[in-house]
Amino acid sequence: MIHLLMQKRSDRHKRQAGFTLMELLIVISIMLILMLIAIPNMLNLRSSANETSAIQSLRAIYEAQIQYQTNYPANGFACSLQALGGESSSGAPSAQSAQLLQHDVASGSKAGYSFNIVNCTKTTVNNQDMYTSYEATAVPQAVGKTGHRGFCIDMTGEIKSDPAGGTNCTVPLQ
Repeated sequence: MIHLLMQKRSDRHKRQAGFTLMELLIVISIMLILMLIAIPNMLNLRSSANETSAIQSLRAIYEAQIQYQTNYPANGFACSLQALGGESSSGAPSAQSAQLLQHDVASGSKAGYSFNIVNCTKTTVNNQDMYTSYEATAVPQAVGKTGHRGFCIDMTGEIKSDPAGGTNCTVPLQ
Protein backbone atom coordinates (compact mmCIF):
# COMPACT_ATOMS: atom_id res chain seq x y z
CA MET A 1 0.00 0.00 0.00
CA ILE A 2 2.76 2.43 0.88
CA HIS A 3 4.42 1.43 -2.32
CA LEU A 4 1.24 2.35 -4.29
CA LEU A 5 1.01 5.76 -2.60
CA MET A 6 4.66 6.46 -3.39
CA GLN A 7 4.13 5.44 -7.00
CA LYS A 8 1.09 7.78 -7.34
CA ARG A 9 3.13 10.68 -5.96
CA SER A 10 5.95 9.83 -8.34
CA ASP A 11 3.54 9.74 -11.31
CA ARG A 12 2.07 13.10 -10.28
CA HIS A 13 5.57 14.66 -10.10
CA LYS A 14 6.44 13.28 -13.52
CA ARG A 15 3.34 14.85 -15.04
CA GLN A 16 4.03 18.22 -13.36
CA ALA A 17 7.72 18.31 -14.28
CA GLY A 18 7.29 19.59 -17.86
CA PHE A 19 5.06 21.70 -20.05
CA THR A 20 2.36 20.32 -22.25
CA LEU A 21 2.52 20.82 -25.99
CA MET A 22 -0.42 23.22 -25.78
CA GLU A 23 1.34 25.37 -23.17
CA LEU A 24 4.48 25.53 -25.30
CA LEU A 25 2.48 26.53 -28.39
CA ILE A 26 0.75 29.31 -26.47
CA VAL A 27 4.05 30.68 -25.17
CA ILE A 28 5.63 30.55 -28.65
CA SER A 29 2.59 32.32 -30.14
CA ILE A 30 2.81 35.10 -27.57
CA MET A 31 6.53 35.50 -28.26
CA LEU A 32 5.88 35.73 -32.02
CA ILE A 33 3.21 38.39 -31.51
CA LEU A 34 5.58 40.43 -29.33
CA MET A 35 8.35 40.12 -31.93
CA LEU A 36 6.01 41.24 -34.69
CA ILE A 37 5.25 44.35 -32.65
CA ALA A 38 8.85 45.03 -31.57
CA ILE A 39 10.79 44.55 -34.83
CA PRO A 40 9.13 47.39 -36.83
CA ASN A 41 9.58 49.71 -33.85
CA MET A 42 13.26 48.79 -33.66
CA LEU A 43 13.70 49.48 -37.40
CA ASN A 44 12.01 52.87 -37.02
CA LEU A 45 14.34 53.68 -34.13
CA ARG A 46 17.34 52.78 -36.28
CA SER A 47 16.06 54.97 -39.16
CA SER A 48 15.52 57.83 -36.74
CA ALA A 49 19.03 57.42 -35.32
CA ASN A 50 20.48 57.36 -38.85
CA GLU A 51 18.59 60.57 -39.71
CA THR A 52 19.94 62.27 -36.58
CA SER A 53 23.45 61.14 -37.49
CA ALA A 54 23.02 62.49 -41.04
CA ILE A 55 21.90 65.88 -39.74
CA GLN A 56 24.90 66.04 -37.37
CA SER A 57 27.23 65.02 -40.20
CA LEU A 58 25.86 67.81 -42.41
CA ARG A 59 26.54 70.26 -39.58
CA ALA A 60 30.10 68.90 -39.38
CA ILE A 61 30.47 69.42 -43.16
CA TYR A 62 29.21 73.00 -42.79
CA GLU A 63 31.71 73.72 -39.98
CA ALA A 64 34.51 72.10 -41.99
CA GLN A 65 33.59 74.30 -44.97
CA ILE A 66 33.82 77.43 -42.80
CA GLN A 67 37.25 76.35 -41.55
CA TYR A 68 38.34 75.45 -45.09
CA GLN A 69 37.29 78.87 -46.38
CA THR A 70 39.23 80.50 -43.55
CA ASN A 71 42.36 78.36 -44.06
CA TYR A 72 42.34 78.53 -47.88
CA PRO A 73 40.68 81.85 -48.79
CA ALA A 74 41.97 81.75 -52.37
CA ASN A 75 39.99 78.50 -52.91
CA GLY A 76 36.77 79.59 -51.20
CA PHE A 77 34.75 76.50 -50.28
CA ALA A 78 35.73 72.92 -51.01
CA CYS A 79 33.78 71.24 -53.78
CA SER A 80 34.50 67.68 -52.64
CA LEU A 81 34.35 65.76 -49.40
CA GLN A 82 37.84 64.43 -50.08
CA ALA A 83 39.23 67.98 -49.96
CA LEU A 84 37.70 68.41 -46.49
CA GLY A 85 38.97 65.01 -45.31
CA GLY A 86 42.37 63.40 -45.26
CA GLU A 87 44.59 61.54 -42.87
CA SER A 88 47.03 63.27 -40.55
CA SER A 89 49.51 60.46 -41.25
CA SER A 90 49.72 61.56 -44.90
CA GLY A 91 51.43 64.83 -44.06
CA ALA A 92 50.47 68.42 -43.40
CA PRO A 93 46.97 69.63 -44.29
CA SER A 94 46.54 71.10 -47.75
CA ALA A 95 43.76 72.46 -49.95
CA GLN A 96 43.36 68.95 -51.43
CA SER A 97 43.40 67.20 -48.04
CA ALA A 98 42.48 69.69 -45.33
CA GLN A 99 41.96 67.08 -42.56
CA LEU A 100 38.89 68.91 -41.27
CA LEU A 101 36.33 66.10 -41.58
CA GLN A 102 36.32 62.63 -40.07
CA HIS A 103 37.14 59.79 -42.46
CA ASP A 104 33.72 58.09 -42.73
CA VAL A 105 31.90 61.28 -43.75
CA ALA A 106 34.77 62.33 -46.04
CA SER A 107 34.52 58.95 -47.77
CA GLY A 108 30.86 59.70 -48.52
CA SER A 109 29.10 57.12 -46.36
CA LYS A 110 28.06 56.98 -42.72
CA ALA A 111 25.18 55.38 -40.76
CA GLY A 112 23.12 54.32 -43.76
CA TYR A 113 23.44 57.66 -45.57
CA SER A 114 25.47 58.77 -48.60
CA PHE A 115 27.00 62.25 -48.52
CA ASN A 116 28.09 64.47 -51.39
CA ILE A 117 28.92 68.08 -52.21
CA VAL A 118 27.07 69.33 -55.29
CA ASN A 119 26.00 72.53 -57.05
CA CYS A 120 29.34 74.28 -56.57
CA THR A 121 29.57 77.73 -58.09
CA LYS A 122 33.04 78.85 -59.04
CA THR A 123 34.56 82.07 -60.20
CA THR A 124 38.08 82.67 -61.42
CA VAL A 125 40.11 85.28 -59.54
CA ASN A 126 43.75 85.90 -60.57
CA ASN A 127 43.77 82.66 -62.58
CA GLN A 128 42.67 80.74 -59.45
CA ASP A 129 39.33 78.92 -59.25
CA MET A 130 37.38 80.01 -56.17
CA TYR A 131 34.19 78.22 -55.13
CA THR A 132 31.67 80.72 -53.81
CA SER A 133 28.79 78.38 -53.02
CA TYR A 134 28.01 74.70 -52.51
CA GLU A 135 25.31 72.33 -51.31
CA ALA A 136 26.02 69.24 -49.22
CA THR A 137 23.52 66.40 -49.46
CA ALA A 138 22.74 63.34 -47.36
CA VAL A 139 20.45 60.69 -48.84
CA PRO A 140 19.46 57.31 -47.37
CA GLN A 141 21.22 54.36 -48.98
CA ALA A 142 17.88 52.48 -48.84
CA VAL A 143 14.89 54.82 -48.54
CA GLY A 144 12.50 53.51 -45.90
CA LYS A 145 15.12 51.24 -44.31
CA THR A 146 18.24 53.25 -43.47
CA GLY A 147 16.30 56.53 -43.41
CA HIS A 148 13.13 58.13 -44.65
CA ARG A 149 14.22 61.69 -45.52
CA GLY A 150 17.04 63.24 -47.49
CA PHE A 151 18.82 66.32 -46.14
CA CYS A 152 20.70 69.29 -47.62
CA ILE A 153 22.76 72.18 -46.25
CA ASP A 154 24.39 75.06 -48.07
CA MET A 155 26.79 77.88 -47.18
CA THR A 156 24.02 79.65 -45.20
CA GLY A 157 23.94 76.77 -42.70
CA GLU A 158 20.21 76.05 -43.00
CA ILE A 159 19.36 72.36 -43.13
CA LYS A 160 16.36 71.39 -45.25
CA SER A 161 14.83 67.99 -45.87
CA ASP A 162 13.26 66.06 -48.71
CA PRO A 163 10.43 63.89 -47.32
CA ALA A 164 10.77 61.56 -50.34
CA GLY A 165 14.38 60.72 -49.39
CA GLY A 166 16.11 62.51 -52.26
CA THR A 167 17.92 65.80 -52.75
CA ASN A 168 14.90 68.01 -53.53
CA CYS A 169 15.22 69.69 -50.13
CA THR A 170 12.45 72.21 -49.61
CA VAL A 171 11.23 71.58 -46.05
CA PRO A 172 13.20 73.48 -43.36
CA LEU A 173 14.07 71.44 -40.25
CA GLN A 174 12.35 72.58 -37.12
